[in-house]
Amino acid sequence: MKFSESLKKNKDFQIVYRQGKSYANKYLVLYVMKNNTGKNRIGISVSKKVGNSVVRHHLTRLIRESYRLQEEYFQCGYDLIVVVRVGAKEVTYKEMESALIHLGKLHKIYKRTDL
Repeated sequence: MKFSESLKKNKDFQIVYRQGKSYANKYLVLYVMKNNTGKNRIGISVSKKVGNSVVRHHLTRLIRESYRLQEEYFQCGYDLIVVVRVGAKEVTYKEMESALIHLGKLHKIYKRTDL
């Protein structure tokens, strides 16, 4: 990820959950908060309710790769937390990418003009 870092500390997650704005769709919930830096920080949360560790890590990799390939179209300067919903258990890569882009557009932080 060229323009982004990972969000790892529980304290940082809690701040975004409390102060950020969220939108959801069938597979994901996206929390967004300005962080006043030139970079995005992204955190991914997958609950044990979604599945075992193999399923959770698979979904994490799908989101990370979807974000990495679309990263240049996301505005910089935000903390993003992607929460996976139970309905995403059997989702394909294309559906995951589409869900992430949809939420980015709802938050007005995804700008792609050639579609």
